[in-house]
Amino acid sequence: MSISTNAKVIGLENVRFAWQANSEPTLIIDELAIERGEHVFIKGPSGCGKSTLLSLLTGINHTQSGNVTVLGHDLTGLNGRQRDLFRAEHIGYIFQQFNLLPYLNVLENVTLPCQFSAKRRQRVDGDLNHQARQLLKRLHLPETCIDKPVVTLSIGQQQRVAAARALIGQPPLIIADEPTSSLDYDNRSAFIELLQEQVSQADATLLFVSHDPTLEPLFDRTIALADINQAGRVS
Repeated sequence: MSISTNAKVIGLENVRFAWQANSEPTLIIDELAIERGEHVFIKGPSGCGKSTLLSLLTGINHTQSGNVTVLGHDLTGLNGRQRDLFRAEHIGYIFQQFNLLPYLNVLENVTLPCQFSAKRRQRVDGDLNHQARQLLKRLHLPETCIDKPVVTLSIGQQQRVAAARALIGQPPLIIADEPTSSLDYDNRSAFIELLQEQVSQADATLLFVSHDPTLEPLFDRTIALADINQAGRVS
């Protein structure tokens, strides 16, 4: 599934989403656009729709109305299998709880996306394991950790593994869902700077979701989701 070279990476138009057919919508967004190469910080309090928005951008859920365009593809026009393939090929996702597989070691966790997506594997320059090791090295993970089970790593080390897994195969869109919520300020800042450096080297777009406004200065621009989500304001 090829991607568009259009400058707009994410586009939402007249989007309306409710978790149940007869319930009040949790997300109503008239318009949202994110351009290629931007590092965008999305903030908002709990319940403002951050997780809902991510579920739509990744194709996990689909809207009741409106259009969600990601990398030139209208996700509302794809079936479930096509959305799953699109996500595997083109989106690197850093989950809030990391979602690393405990029965795999560090290297196996990082290379996992390339087992699911031939396109991600094709974008790897050279040997896959070597590329994974290089990513982990640039993310400051000690080499002694690479063959260890991920459950033996510290929280900060697991964050770096999750970031490397998202970056492997150079997906054009990286989404990070509050991946630094358990770290102090200095460690959060260092992690984000490393993440942004790797995203820039891959010429990707970064969407970083957090409720912590102190991180805003580290990004190109901020979107306050509560300001653009019209849910609860319409009768």
